[in-house]
Amino acid sequence: MPPKPFPDIQSLDPNVKISPHEVSDIIDRYATFEELLQGNSAIAGITPRESLQVEKDEPSLERYLPVVSDSPPPCLDEPAHGPVVAVIPAYNEEIAIGSVVLRTRTQADHVIVVDDGSTDRTFEVAVLAGAEVLRHPVNLGKAQALMKGFARAKEYSPAVVVILDGDGQHNPAEIPDLIKPVLDHAADLVIGSRYLNNKNDIPAYRILGQKTLDLATNLGSGIGCSDTQSGFRALSRTALDHLDFFSEGYNIESDMLEHFAHRGLVIGEVPIGVSYSVASGHKKNAISHGLDVLGHIIGIVGYKRPLITFGVPGGVLTVFGVLASIYTLTELYAEGVFHSVMFVGGISSLILGLLLVTTSLILNSLVQVMKVENPSFLVPTLQIK
Repeated sequence: MPPKPFPDIQSLDPNVKISPHEVSDIIDRYATFEELLQGNSAIAGITPRESLQVEKDEPSLERYLPVVSDSPPPCLDEPAHGPVVAVIPAYNEEIAIGSVVLRTRTQADHVIVVDDGSTDRTFEVAVLAGAEVLRHPVNLGKAQALMKGFARAKEYSPAVVVILDGDGQHNPAEIPDLIKPVLDHAADLVIGSRYLNNKNDIPAYRILGQKTLDLATNLGSGIGCSDTQSGFRALSRTALDHLDFFSEGYNIESDMLEHFAHRGLVIGEVPIGVSYSVASGHKKNAISHGLDVLGHIIGIVGYKRPLITFGVPGGVLTVFGVLASIYTLTELYAEGVFHSVMFVGGISSLILGLLLVTTSLILNSLVQVMKVENPSFLVPTLQIK
């Protein structure tokens, strides 16, 4: 008996309700993606694949059905060293996710999309493009979406797992260069760096914000990565086994670096291209995003390196307080003029500075004790390739 023209998707996933007319509409919309995405970097260079073409006369979605997350992984036609698995977190990316999945499928053996509570057609379009789609009922943030995708990817015993954004700013054609150090056993984590490629047109405000986050992250992790906030990365099996940390939202990039560094994993970098002219725009204000991540990183640095976090500002305030107090007393003695505001400010800075310096010394003593009792607390020397 031939299969039904429209399988009962709702019976597989009670959260998905699609009528036959809606399915036809999705297929028609997907057929026009190339025209809709002319301004999207993800559309460039797509090579149509015959296996993904839909016959409108006899529409069938059986090959597009999502794999339920608790089912065993399908048998993949994989090389001896294991498959290349791509994980793509997505939130309201119905415009770009289809082309991103299609292009990624040309470079990876399997593509997993984690729909993080989208309210648009992200789920349906990703399924139609041939991805395995996992779904959060509500938006939990990028970190939780990636962790869900990593857990699923591990079930395939992959040689390498690639992560990239679902908005089209990353170029899937660069995946072979990204994963090569992992496949060559030269690195456990490879970061695609936007700043190693001089051809990238990055807005000045983004450079300023990202370099600030890079400085803070590198202080906390003890490495010298040129693009700590890049979401285009490749992880080895060893790295997958060390994903035993908690993170929230966009902190995942910094948390991953800090955690892997203190576990002694080798971290490398390769140049990548990037395009910010994405059709769906950015999900969070750049300033708000930067401040959230910076606040989180400062907490990490303060925990690991209190002399830098508290001692340096304390020293600056102490010097300012001393100079301000001397200036005030000198003016009073020489000119008979008392600068009350300067004097109060100087004394306040002196007191606050001494408190910060004292706090940094106490915390640093505790850090030294922890290093003795817990060697993994030490910052290793890593090779940045």
